[in-house]
Amino acid sequence: MEEATVLKWLKIEGDRVVKGEAILQIETDKATMEVESTFTGVVRKLLIREGDSVLIRTPIAIIGEADEPISEMAEMNPDKSRHDDILPASSRPVDATRSDVNQADSSTLGISPRARRLADEKGVHPNLLAGKGTGPEGRVIERDVVAFIKNSDLSLTAHSAFSDSTNRDAPRMTPLAVRIADDLGIDLESLSLGLPGSRVRSEDVLRHADSANSPTSVTEVDKPVQSAVIFMQGIRKRVAESVLKSVQTIPSVTLVMEIDMTECAEMRERIIPDFEKRHHVRLSFNDLFAVAVARCLELHPLLNSSLVGDEIRLHAAKNIGFAVAIEGGLVIPVLKQVGEKGLGEIAKERKSLTERALNGTFSPEDLAGGTFTISNLGAFGIDLFDPIIPPGQCAILGIGRIADKPVVIAKQVFVRSLMNLCLTFDHRILDGAPAAQFLLSLKELLENPVRILV
Repeated sequence: MEEATVLKWLKIEGDRVVKGEAILQIETDKATMEVESTFTGVVRKLLIREGDSVLIRTPIAIIGEADEPISEMAEMNPDKSRHDDILPASSRPVDATRSDVNQADSSTLGISPRARRLADEKGVHPNLLAGKGTGPEGRVIERDVVAFIKNSDLSLTAHSAFSDSTNRDAPRMTPLAVRIADDLGIDLESLSLGLPGSRVRSEDVLRHADSANSPTSVTEVDKPVQSAVIFMQGIRKRVAESVLKSVQTIPSVTLVMEIDMTECAEMRERIIPDFEKRHHVRLSFNDLFAVAVARCLELHPLLNSSLVGDEIRLHAAKNIGFAVAIEGGLVIPVLKQVGEKGLGEIAKERKSLTERALNGTFSPEDLAGGTFTISNLGAFGIDLFDPIIPPGQCAILGIGRIADKPVVIAKQVFVRSLMNLCLTFDHRILDGAPAAQFLLSLKELLENPVRILV
């Protein structure tokens, strides 16, 4: 992770805290989690307010003895530090006219893999990033590359309020405030009015936006009035970033196949009572789908792969992610090594992962390592949809509702339980024919469900 948002402090100043006790809740780009204190003592000072986002390695609290002097440590408070240390890289002016190519050897430049990959994609020579890293020990991270690209196209005068690091009257902004200002199209310099030397926070930006949108004339009153603003952040923002990256970088194709789920549905109803007695968990269709998909990935390994540069990397493990709708967004918990586990173990693990996702107690490990994803919208009455591939995977299987429909068999009409499978795949990795063969294998397995249990 590169930054996190402080969601809630579980301790207040003056509270006693024990090493290993949860002290706050944070939100990263992958999960919401509790952070444990690494010290035993008294919470002397909280340096970051709830709702603020901070970069890694930023001091967030002071824990010590009740009578211990903390005046020097209090200087760690970001409100007392230089604004260059507080502003995210995207708000720092960059002199794009300078040539830094000869300042460092790219082979020794401290740069994260994600940052190097983005730089390669955008045609930015790594040496241009020398000295611009905001990661640990000056390491160049992905946000630094984004900032360099963004600021290379901006006039330095647009950031005049931030250009002089010695100007103590320049406004300092929390990372969250900067993002809100950028999303709402608010001039950063205008936020300095009435705030000399103070730090601009998210609520200041929103208050400024509300003031700017207030009608001041008869003509403006006649315009549509904005009733509310929902700032995209947290899980919702991460989902938006992920799907945008997928759409922009993956040439995808979706194939739809209708299958007969009559036998599978009847088999599930028959074995549910005995299954619950043995495994203490209810068997869901998603459990059956996970096992069936893992079996088919054995036969069609290209569907269980990732494209890295010019290499198609086939994954031995069948780690099946399943989309779970939570408040404010979507997460994809991952069932690990599905091909090596029994149906009972998979059902227990799926239930536990789903509960943690819905309760907001899931960890980054719960969401990591997926090689193929299932998205089941049948419970919402959806028949067909076009799922979006999670970045780093080859395919995602969308599953529609199971519905009774008339079917003609040998010129006679029967009522059968039908369902649609919607497979979206990366056309760079495979073509329509092998993707269709995967669906045919899955259709055959689900229409003969006893094979799933063997």
